[in-house]
This record gives sequence, structure tokens and C-alpha cells, in this order.
Amino acid sequence: MDDRTLSDLLSGFGLSEKEIDTYLSLLEHGEAKASTIATAAGVSKRYVYSVSESLAARGFVEVNDHAVPTTIRANPPEEVIERLRADVEAIRPGLEDRFSRVEPDAEQFEGVKSRVTVLKRIRTLIEGADEELTLSLPASLLPEFHEALTAAVDRGVLVLLIVSDAGEETADPSAVAGVASVVRRWGEAMPTLLAADSAVGMVSPAELLSRANSDRQAIIFAQEQLTPVIAGSFLGNYWPVATESWIAEPASLPAEYTNFRHAAFQAMVHRDAGTTLRAIVGGRDTVTGETVEVDGEVRLVRQSLVEPTTNEFPVQHSIAIETPDGTVTIGGRGAFIEDVEADLVRLEAV
Repeated sequence: MDDRTLSDLLSGFGLSEKEIDTYLSLLEHGEAKASTIATAAGVSKRYVYSVSESLAARGFVEVNDHAVPTTIRANPPEEVIERLRADVEAIRPGLEDRFSRVEPDAEQFEGVKSRVTVLKRIRTLIEGADEELTLSLPASLLPEFHEALTAAVDRGVLVLLIVSDAGEETADPSAVAGVASVVRRWGEAMPTLLAADSAVGMVSPAELLSRANSDRQAIIFAQEQLTPVIAGSFLGNYWPVATESWIAEPASLPAEYTNFRHAAFQAMVHRDAGTTLRAIVGGRDTVTGETVEVDGEVRLVRQSLVEPTTNEFPVQHSIAIETPDGTVTIGGRGAFIEDVEADLVRLEAV
């Protein structure tokens, strides 16, 4: 290792340039008088005495002031390294403690111009979804994501898929069976919209995925305030104009849902299958804000996920249950016209 590199590394431990020169001179002499080190390092003898005290306090050298004249001896490098290692280990708990309390902010917005990168991000977001995924894809790309979408459904994710720019080949339910909880098809091209778990989303122009040389770009974002807006636009603007192609079979009961739209979907398909349902709901009273738990038979489901739709306005999803105290309406996150904002819904067959 050359002197420049060694000096740079030592400076990382807080040594000044003159302290480094003095210490390196001591290493070469092993033990020497202050005057000898001063000459070798190009500093005054008084400075050597001052620096030696500082280096001694940090374990680099020992000062023998009992001898006449005073001599300074460099400690063996292995001792110095062990001392430095101990100092570094001593600060580890404090660093780790602070690091565990402060999470780095995720990148909130990212522009992506590469078609290949956009396709990779779509796959990553599909594979990372835990509760809900709303997605529009051109029919030509459905085979590429078939396996990832099927796996999401299998792990219990509510997957709402629009296959856009779709020909007659997607009209057959068997062509899209299993890739989503509900599949709709639309013959027109549309932007690729993706929202995962109300946390991460993406908007991509149709041209970016249909042409390799497009100059357009996709926007990928991680912002809890914005992602529900994309999901709302998907369900309110595009979902109603697409034609239903496939609906998954009702899930096994009992089942619990922290995603309210999934609970509303399952309640609807179970009722369509003739199942009488009981719902146990934990959440908050939308008027008082108090924590509540309600239990009763499901009497009505308002939703727009499957045909026939039963909602009274776009993106309305609610469940009405009959309790000993009367009918109670249940909504999801941000509910305000319903009686209860649900955190958890358990569905059981009566």
C-alpha cells in the first residue's frame, strides 16, 4: 500500500495530516526521541509532544516520560487495529438502534421510458401484491403475465383485470379462466393502469407497451394518497364499459378479509351461489369514531365488481347486515355514508 492510500485511510479515523505524518514516522523508527520524530516528520518538537499525547490517548503510541530524554514508542499495529475494531463495535448498537427507527422513504415517483423495464415492473408489482390488484393489460401481453396473475389469485389476492384491445379470442371464458378474480374485456386500446394494495401504482400509455420505439413514458409511484385514485379511475371509468368474461368461484368459508372490496366481492358471489352468509365485522363507528364489532346475517351487497351491478353510485361497495339492533351498513376504508368503517370482515356460511 502506498503512503497516499495509507494516509487517506488513517484520516478516516479522525487523524489530521500532521498527526498522520508523525505517526508514520514513529512506525518507521519504532521508538525515538521527540527531536528525531520532529525532524523526520517536518514538524516542531513541541508539536510532536502535543501530537504524541493525542495519539497515546487513542492507543496509537506510548509516551515514556520517565526517561531522559522522553521517548515515544509506536504500539504494535495489531494492538492498534484491535483498539479501533473495539471502538467501531462499541458504536454498532447505537447506529443499529437509530437505523431501525428511521425507515428510508421510498421513491415516490419514477418515469420509465423503456418498454422492457415497464414489463419487469408490472411483473414485480403483480408478484408483490398481498390483498388487491387492479390492472389493465393489452390482450397481446396476457400470456406473458398469465402465470404471475394466476399465482396472485391462488394466494388470495383480489385481482380485477381488464384485457384491452381484445379480439374475439378472449370472449371465450376458458381463454382467461383463473388469471383473475374477475376478468373484463374491451375491444379498444387503453392505458395500462395498475394499483397494488392501495400503496403502489403505475400508469403507462398504450403506445409504450405496443411499440418498442415509443417516446412515451410510464409513471410508477409509491404514494398512498394517489394509488386509490388510480384504482377509483379504473373502477369508475374503465370497468363499467368493459364486458365481463370470467368470474372466479367463491372462496372456501369461513374466510377473513382486511381488504373490504374483497369481502364485498366474496359476499356477492356467495349470495349469487345461494349461500346464506353471516358477517362478523370489526371497525369504527363512522359518526363517533368508537371501535365497534357487529355480527349478523348479510342481507344486501352494493357493488360494481360483477354483473349485475347493485351499487347506487360509482365505486360504491358496502354490505348491509341484520343485527339484533337493526340493519347496519358496512363500508371499507374512508367510509362515511355507511354506519361502520371496517378493518376486518369474517364471512361464514349459515
